[in-house]
Amino acid sequence: MRTLCSATLIGEALVVLFAALVAMQLSDVPHGTLWAVSGAAMVLCVLLCGALGRRGGVELGWALQIGLIASGVVVPTMYGLGAVFAGLWWCSVHYGRRIDVIKAARAVAADEAEAAAPAS
Repeated sequence: MRTLCSATLIGEALVVLFAALVAMQLSDVPHGTLWAVSGAAMVLCVLLCGALGRRGGVELGWALQIGLIASGVVVPTMYGLGAVFAGLWWCSVHYGRRIDVIKAARAVAADEAEAAAPAS
């Protein structure tokens, strides 16, 4: 799960960067404020990659998704991009957990096969 979720978060960090560049041209938000908020979001995306294995990491990811959707107030395109990334986040979490279960089952099967094999 961590791999899929981390890839989604890194993609989001890049989208936030490009959205900030667009917002500089299209919004009346002061550049300092814009970069402070965007920079914090980008750093949070990257830091969250490391927190995914810890308790509450996925929930923090959901909070980040809500924040990115809400950033559509400044750059309206972020409503759509935030929704797309929220969908990607859901897929990353959902399918990542399924992949983890499959990997664990294969590891158990390999251990059982190794234990059942006659010693040479």
